[in-house]
Amino acid sequence: MAARQRFTDSDTADEAVRATCDDATTCKRFASSKSYWKDPYIQYFVRSVGERKAPEINRGYYARVQGVNHLLDAFIRKAECDCQVVNLGAGLDTTFWRLKDENLMPRKFFEVDFPTIVARKIHNIKTKPPLSKPIIETHSTDSLLLDSHCLDSDRYCIVGADLRDISSMDEKLKKFQLNPELPTLFLSECVLVYMTPSQSSNLLHWAAETFHTAMFINYEQVNMSDRFGQVMIENLQRRQCTLAGVEACQSVDSQKERFLKTGWEQADALDMMTVYSILPQDDVARIERLEFLDEKELLQQLLQHYSICWATKDKLNLGLSQLAF
Repeated sequence: MAARQRFTDSDTADEAVRATCDDATTCKRFASSKSYWKDPYIQYFVRSVGERKAPEINRGYYARVQGVNHLLDAFIRKAECDCQVVNLGAGLDTTFWRLKDENLMPRKFFEVDFPTIVARKIHNIKTKPPLSKPIIETHSTDSLLLDSHCLDSDRYCIVGADLRDISSMDEKLKKFQLNPELPTLFLSECVLVYMTPSQSSNLLHWAAETFHTAMFINYEQVNMSDRFGQVMIENLQRRQCTLAGVEACQSVDSQKERFLKTGWEQADALDMMTVYSILPQDDVARIERLEFLDEKELLQQLLQHYSICWATKDKLNLGLSQLAF
């Protein structure tokens, strides 16, 4: 009988990080059920709407989704869809299906996450026709590669890999036709913060080194050295979830700096309170009518502790430096 491997602290930490995928998905499921935004696909990953989420959480997710989509869509339009997207730590994200519905499909959409999360996502896709049909519709041959840890079709690919093992991830992505010559958009949402500074720096450096025309969108915590930030860290630690990369989350400047130090030509960052104030205000007014928010200060504090940072390099002169809010 084979000896059982010891379950280490790092396994526990990884498991806690994987659990954050469910948190984000259930929060997005609830907010979209309340009409903060439309997502007809998330129901196939989380059946139940679940318990009520506080209005400030729903507004925070609204700002996150709208802010990230604004930059992502602007990049795809700038490249006239002749590009690829790589969602790092994608979880149960539904962006591929949204882009297909909106005729904004890049040449290929890649997702990378822990193999256990990828296996769950692929199982949902295999068993839910509304998810599998759009993939089949964008695939030109009879056969598409599908096993428990990867899915590869002409336009959509999901790969099980550890973002901290860059050579293995790079090898898998290249095997599925990730093309370093194409304009490439990288996306990470609350992912880098769970890696050590050297691990996330290696990932950012790999992206800048490998792709000559690229953009990286990073949604993540910021202003974490104040009291509110410390409480956020303590709450996560109680769930065995350590923010190993929190030192890059001290300010919007430290967020920009991490990109400029790893080979990116230009970087910008805004806290989410600023993003919320410059999103289309007619839609912000609409969502603010959905639920009464008693404590506006709480929303403000929450939004001041998250940011969107975006970095570019632009050998093809597409005008990526103009992309902003």
